[in-house]
Parts: sequence; structure tokens; C-alpha cells
Amino acid sequence: MIYAKNKDALAYRGIHPNLDLALERITPEFLAGVGPERVEIKGGDVYATRFTYETIPAEESFFEAHKKYLDIHIMVQGSEGVEIAPPEALSEFDRAEANDFYAYRGEGDYKLVLSPGDFLVVFPGDAHRIKMRLDGPETVSKVVFKVKIIDD
Repeated sequence: MIYAKNKDALAYRGIHPNLDLALERITPEFLAGVGPERVEIKGGDVYATRFTYETIPAEESFFEAHKKYLDIHIMVQGSEGVEIAPPEALSEFDRAEANDFYAYRGEGDYKLVLSPGDFLVVFPGDAHRIKMRLDGPETVSKVVFKVKIIDD
């Protein structure tokens, strides 16, 4: 997991070439151009999509994890609570292997608030619970990069 400010994104280059492609695009100009349709950077290996939704009570949220992709969550508007936990400490209740999606329930080890100017990188092995309301319901908008780091 990496939790940092957008202005510091380039300090994390060198972990994986696909991650570098995404980190280099954490700029106000690029983020402003990302909409609800997938923006491909390197085909299906690196792409970005904007999501807009209402935050929900923690008990309505669940953890998700991936085995081949990492996610970069970049908050553009609003704030949400996020929890992180290792998948092996949680109970799996759903999966879609073709989409590299695994769903879990349980308690998080780390809790943070994702606000404008923040980004969060969750690697395979970082189950993450997002969309959690803080003081009340809030509309959030964020850009999520999907970055393949494990080949088939």
C-alpha cells in the first residue's frame, strides 16, 4: 500500500514499468480529462476510469482484492473512508476470476481518509474497502487506475 499526496507521485517510480506509466499521469490535466469511459494508456495493462457515487455506511461496504492488478485511487472531489487488510485475514464471499475480482468481509487493519489531493495504491494482497461515509452521505468523484503487474 502507498498512501501519499498527488504532488509526490513521481517519487514512487521504479517499482514496475506499468505503475510508472500511471504515476506519470497523476496530474491535474490528465485527471480532468478522465470520464466514466475507460481511458486506455497501455491497452488492457494500464487504464483509468472516473467513478462518481454516494458514500455508504461501513456495514454496507465490502473488501475487494486483485491478484494481477493493482489499483490507484485518486480522489478528485469529496472524501471517503478506506480500510485495508490482507485477504487471508478476511472471509471471501464472491469472486470473478476473469475480472481479477475477489470480494471479502471482515475488519480492516488500516483505516484512512481519502480526500482531494490524495492517492492510494493498493497492490495484490491489499484487500481494500472503499466508499465508506465519514460524517454523512457525500458525493465523491475519483479516478481509478488499473495497472497489471502480474502476467498470466
